[in-house]
Amino acid sequence: MAEKVEDPSSQSFLRSHWEGYKEFWAERFSFLDNYSRFIKRDKPLPSWSSSDVEQFIASDPVHGPTLKTAREAVNYGLVGSAIGAVSTAGVAWKYSRSLHGAGLSFLAGGVFGWTFGQEIANHSLQLYRLDTVAAQVKFMEWWEKKSERRS
Repeated sequence: MAEKVEDPSSQSFLRSHWEGYKEFWAERFSFLDNYSRFIKRDKPLPSWSSSDVEQFIASDPVHGPTLKTAREAVNYGLVGSAIGAVSTAGVAWKYSRSLHGAGLSFLAGGVFGWTFGQEIANHSLQLYRLDTVAAQVKFMEWWEKKSERRS
């Protein structure tokens, strides 16, 4: 049976635009392919602790320092999130005295603060020079091997 091939000119306006957007976003989220073999497993990897991460950092001279720097960047995001959430909610409460407005401002301020904190970390820790995804994938490979040896 022959496979039906559609002429691109016969596609609807929405379908042709959807195909373009699908390709666009697939390209933007291609980094998820690095993690798919760890996420789409029959048996999930066991949880790891901070001591396991520290052990990897000490054992891998190439990817260990990169992973350590990436973990330090999380603290910048947390501090930025806390500052953004509290200050934005405070301003909203001061001017509106609305509980739901302050609550929404708290959430939005937390997200904005996290984003600004990550940008500050990116520049101050020079994350743009490091391949943090490769370091995380190496850690996942290391953890996969270590957890298989345990069982």
